[in-house]
Amino acid sequence: MPAVVIVGAQWGDEGKGKATDLLGSRVDYVVKFNGGNNAGHTVVIGDEKYALHLLPSGILTPGCVPVIGNGVVIDLDVLFHEIDGLNERGIDTSALLVSANAHVIADYNRTLDKVNERFLGSRRIGTTGRGIGPTYADKMNRLGVRIQDLFDEKILRAKVEGALDLKNQILTKIYNRRAVEADEIVESLLGHVDRLRPMVADTSLVLEQALKADKTVLLEAGQATLLDVDHGTYPFVTSSSATAGGACTGSGIPPTQVSRVIGIVKAYATRVGEGPFPTELFDEDGERLRKNGGEFGTTTGRPRRCGWYDAPVARYSARINGVTDFVLTKLDVLTGWDRIPVCVAYDVDGERVDEMPMTQTGFHHAKPIYEFFPGWDEDISGARELSDLPANAQAYVREVEAISGSRISAVGVGPGRDQTVVLHDLL
Repeated sequence: MPAVVIVGAQWGDEGKGKATDLLGSRVDYVVKFNGGNNAGHTVVIGDEKYALHLLPSGILTPGCVPVIGNGVVIDLDVLFHEIDGLNERGIDTSALLVSANAHVIADYNRTLDKVNERFLGSRRIGTTGRGIGPTYADKMNRLGVRIQDLFDEKILRAKVEGALDLKNQILTKIYNRRAVEADEIVESLLGHVDRLRPMVADTSLVLEQALKADKTVLLEAGQATLLDVDHGTYPFVTSSSATAGGACTGSGIPPTQVSRVIGIVKAYATRVGEGPFPTELFDEDGERLRKNGGEFGTTTGRPRRCGWYDAPVARYSARINGVTDFVLTKLDVLTGWDRIPVCVAYDVDGERVDEMPMTQTGFHHAKPIYEFFPGWDEDISGARELSDLPANAQAYVREVEAISGSRISAVGVGPGRDQTVVLHDLL
């Protein structure tokens, strides 16, 4: 059975966790392939709400094997805190597998993340300060600590000391902070070894064997396409590959095994952190979207920037990821507007541009060109078929589909696990 990829098609917070969970009972493995605890998924099951940061959404589905892939960076304190929190609520986490090749967020990475961001001032990126970027930088500089290194104290100590040779110079001489002792870092990391050891595996091998055994593997992105380090609104991006291509490198599954790519788009748009956002609203509509949609970061609690749906962004994501199906989430949040604007193109310095501008400057100057669609007042949270939706809501879905680059296969009409209108089977 080929693998299926789920990616965010905007700036994140589109509802990937819900989409993953929606499929969870029908898949055998759910793999997180990038990012760390700098993003969150909120999943609602009945009256229970679960905020996941590092763990794959499949952790909530009995019989599904959750996997943290090699492309993820792991804060071990956060990992075990999250596991303990789920265990206390009766969730079995014993099936979790962690790649031996995943990198570890050390305490010095968190420290550098925070002081770097403060030093940048007005040029700050808007990071979460959780050490994600510095850990990926260590990975690319071949200074990183991997999960497997924790099982060989000699290698672990050599890697930590090597990383601190430069980092302590930066901390003490540039930022006037105290030097970090290698012994402190090594002792802290070794303290996790006994609990960590049973979870660690050659996950690329496990996944290959699963696919050969006709199991279904779901690859779940952290962050989203417009935050991808290569294809996002650089430099206001995350430090990993959040696109369908990243699913292969971050899990060890070859691209020939991927059969479907599911892009998640919100019925409007949101963004957290700095960077261009053409449809951003600074008026009552923006505040209303934020309030009605509960648009506050799962990980940071920061209020999200809100704006109208951006079709050029959706088309760009469809192209970059090879999206076969879109899931349109939070349609219910748009209930009550007389008319709903949708960005169909941009005005860039007086010229109409129908696709994402090639340059950072062009996107920064892009002004949305809107088309307006009639709204609806009816409560749509109980809809389970497209025909259950008011005529104007049905028309909105179809119009958005026509300009977004791929078909819409499911529509979210509320936060609950079952509050979804399915138009086409996602598997």
